[in-house]
Amino acid sequence: MPTKLYRFHCTDGRELVTDLRGKRLPTAAQMRVHAERVALGLMERVERFDWSRWHVEVYDAKGRRVWIRAFTDVDVDVQAA
Repeated sequence: MPTKLYRFHCTDGRELVTDLRGKRLPTAAQMRVHAERVALGLMERVERFDWSRWHVEVYDAKGRRVWIRAFTDVDVDVQAA
């Protein structure tokens, strides 16, 4: 199955955590799950922080934004999947 390269950047509009490496994934569903894992990972590493304005933005290999998810909408059960 062919894979697509995605980059997962996290931002609140002022601060930015950039994904320079990216990840190759075969389906859009797997891309969305990985995006939520990226958000959860950042929230776990930085405790006691207001994440209400943060979101994860997913970009394809051509630099086009293909998906966005607010940290507050992230499914906390996705980590176990």
